[in-house]
Amino acid sequence: MNYSAPTFSPLYQQIKGMIMQSLESGEWRPGEAIPSEIELAVRYKVSQGTVRKAIDELAAEKHLLRRQGKGTFVASHDEARAQFRFLRLMPDEGEQAWPASRLLDCRHTRASAEIARLLDLRAGDGVVILRRVLDFSGEPTVFEQIYLRGTLFRNLNAAIFNEYKGSMYKLFETEFGTRMIRAEEKIRAVVADAAAAELLRVPRDTPLLCVERVAFSYGEKPVEFRRGYYRTDKHYYRNELG
Repeated sequence: MNYSAPTFSPLYQQIKGMIMQSLESGEWRPGEAIPSEIELAVRYKVSQGTVRKAIDELAAEKHLLRRQGKGTFVASHDEARAQFRFLRLMPDEGEQAWPASRLLDCRHTRASAEIARLLDLRAGDGVVILRRVLDFSGEPTVFEQIYLRGTLFRNLNAAIFNEYKGSMYKLFETEFGTRMIRAEEKIRAVVADAAAAELLRVPRDTPLLCVERVAFSYGEKPVEFRRGYYRTDKHYYRNELG
């Protein structure tokens, strides 16, 4: 009989996991400084070098942010470098600019089988559905349908969304305590149906880019699914590899 040898995580990986647990529990909020390496070394009873290696990985994964001479902070969607992390649409000419958001509607309903599967819910669980249009330089360019876990966003409504000044993910972070850590996307070419054509002001059957994204919070929890239809007559989708 063959026995598999037990696997052991390096010590710094164990410390990394403990720090992630503190992030998941909300012990340190987005934008806040975490304890120093020395303090964490004392807390976890390990060397400062072990803590540093764990923090290095968390910083590389964009969970933490090092600021020279100030310390290490929990990453936040409020930072300038994070603003375009999940918005990959670039103009053919000129510099990338933040679009104006127009909310079409916000409603609370029950998850379909498809949305429940994507958000790891049960069919019939509560979800919040947002529909909006993103205008670049006054021109409608993206039409999005966004589905959120109802338990996390039960108080979200159109008034809160429209009154908030900032990105959607910053709103989710500051008002609902949910930070988007990473996302997975599927991209395919489609043609505009009647609804998308009207909202984006293009003829029906105009080629569009359909981007489907599942965004995850701490603990690999899927909390948002969005389906966006992108005009690409003046923009292109840009990603960085490696």
